[in-house]
Amino acid sequence: MAIRYIILMSRQGKVRLSKWFITLSYKDKNKIIRDVSSQVLARRPKMCNFLEYKDSVVVYRRYASLFFVAGVDSEDNPLIIMEVIHRYVEQMDKYFGNVCELDIIFSFQKAYYILDEVLIDGELQDSSQRGVQRAIQQADALEDIEVAQSIQKGLEESGFI
Repeated sequence: MAIRYIILMSRQGKVRLSKWFITLSYKDKNKIIRDVSSQVLARRPKMCNFLEYKDSVVVYRRYASLFFVAGVDSEDNPLIIMEVIHRYVEQMDKYFGNVCELDIIFSFQKAYYILDEVLIDGELQDSSQRGVQRAIQQADALEDIEVAQSIQKGLEESGFI
């Protein structure tokens, strides 16, 4: 199972998050995004969630106002990719509460971090929800410590402490 790319886009076709696991030029990436988004957005809700694009298969799933799109090798099982997409959405739901498009727009660093905890180099890293949540909580705790230390340092430098 080798995922080539993950794209999160709105119903209007605006890309909210994209992660590439293959090396492509900026021009090629934009062409893929343009072509895939136009094909996915044109499909009706009752149609199959898999479509062929050049030498790969595009697997997508719509959650609320967002489309989660993954490009994979044509030999890969698209049902497994659908499950990986669902795992990612579940992880984001646990972190953000009920994840929405605004969560991804305003906390895109966390969305990327959660994706990095689920996938590494296009391969499923950890299927355990608890393991991923533990790693995210540890990263948040480390970030909180760093913020507190930088605030304390700023207060000391300005003479308030």
